[in-house]
Amino acid sequence: MSTVHVVADPRHAALLGAPVRQRILEALSEPGSATTLAKKLGLTRQSVAYHVRQLEDHGYVELVREEARRGCVERIVRRTAQYLVASPEMFGAQGFEPRKVKDKFSSTYLMALASRMAREVGEAQAVAEKAGKPLPTLSADVEVRLASPKAREAFAGELLEAIARLAAKYNDTQAPDGRTYRLVVGAHPIRSPRRPA
Repeated sequence: MSTVHVVADPRHAALLGAPVRQRILEALSEPGSATTLAKKLGLTRQSVAYHVRQLEDHGYVELVREEARRGCVERIVRRTAQYLVASPEMFGAQGFEPRKVKDKFSSTYLMALASRMAREVGEAQAVAEKAGKPLPTLSADVEVRLASPKAREAFAGELLEAIARLAAKYNDTQAPDGRTYRLVVGAHPIRSPRRPA
């Protein structure tokens, strides 16, 4: 099973949006048949078999093996990917593209960057898995409480300066075996956890 499947075809939105198919994909974290899935989900075997076939025809479910049971052949299937990620292409012209957003300090721009990152990392992960290699990435998730808008501006200025300095220090456009990385840094307000009464 792949880790990530990037969904780019807009026609698959309805296919994957159906609640019964979402339940089937969730239940297929372990391989199963239409019969075992039907029991688990409280649905008819015929209904589950139809939806599994649709998911299989579009590459979201794959055959693991076939087993002879009570005079018939039972097909054991599984999901083809652990996670599904929607590519901006999924939404056609309405999809997020960072280059289309004029305000680089807006929440819209940050979401467009996050959307592009999900697509690019998902695609790179799929290529790496096909090659049997790990995908080298780095990430950090930090919360910082800033006292005021002035402190936020100062923090942002220092952070951008530090990133520019590091990028200039390590960027080597002449390295023949070098690999280009996209660095995205974003910050957004989060809801404060409620304090116990």
